[in-house]
Amino acid sequence: MRTAAGLVMAAAAVFAQSSTPEFTNARVETRAVQGSISAEFQKAQSGASSPMWMAYTVPMVAGRHGTWCGDDQRTRKLMLEGPDTLVVLFRFEKQALDRVRVATIDCQFDAGGLPVALLTGVVPAQSVELLTGLATAQAQKGRAHVDQLVSAIAMHRDATADRALESMIATSQPEVLREKALFWLANSRGRSGFEAVRKVLQSDPSDRMREKAAFDMTLTHEPEAMPVLEQAAKSDKTPHVRSQAWFWLARRGGEQEASRIAEAARQDPDAGVRRQAVFALEQIPGGKGIPELIRLVKGSSDPKVREQAMFWLGRSKDPQAVRFFEDVLK
Repeated sequence: MRTAAGLVMAAAAVFAQSSTPEFTNARVETRAVQGSISAEFQKAQSGASSPMWMAYTVPMVAGRHGTWCGDDQRTRKLMLEGPDTLVVLFRFEKQALDRVRVATIDCQFDAGGLPVALLTGVVPAQSVELLTGLATAQAQKGRAHVDQLVSAIAMHRDATADRALESMIATSQPEVLREKALFWLANSRGRSGFEAVRKVLQSDPSDRMREKAAFDMTLTHEPEAMPVLEQAAKSDKTPHVRSQAWFWLARRGGEQEASRIAEAARQDPDAGVRRQAVFALEQIPGGKGIPELIRLVKGSSDPKVREQAMFWLGRSKDPQAVRFFEDVLK
């Protein structure tokens, strides 16, 4: 019979094995982090006179987050509960950062014959700090690694990731960084992400950021998401933002929002918002907005709204719209 200590050691061995990336066509050197991950990054970059990769793993946020193994899915294992380990990879060439990849532990990594420095013992908070600094620097220079770096932060199962992403949506940050961070806050960070997106949607001075937040609000799973989005659709100071909020409310909300969207088509002070609200009704899944479109054709005092409603009814193949036109022709 195994002792308690033996069981703990066995469990640790299984965990270590399950959290080790599977490399092929690679010259892998595994080494433990002695100081900080930032120091290891600088050491690898400054020593990369020829192409090489550096990789490490950290615990990943729970849940299923889609496919992270690139284009070739034949080597992926079927993870019924979703992977729990994130793999962060950097490619260096000529002593500079050349590429950033983010993947899950269920992927198989072909390094193309290059050397790979596989680091162990990485502290997640230090990883977040490294990635945050890199993402900020890349955004300021207008370079292409920003999305990969921000997504890597968002996938960390560590509270410092929330604070890092929230710092990236500050008005002082480059807009490209703000947009990426806002998306990943909504997509992956649960309640704290929802609160950050709500704040941007309600009070950010940038029309573009509030427009982005309207879409991002549909990515959250908090029960208040749709009421918050509806409030923005009703009260945002910018017509375009209101239009986008009605559209995304229709796409995510459904039948219960149809009457409020139709009310916007009748009463919003901006003609463009009224027309967009008509289009939003047609976008409600399952034809749930068709009855309101018919009511607008019959009763709206705005000829442009009636025209738009008739147009979208004509484009629809919904049986309700077909019956309406049959009645008109009779």
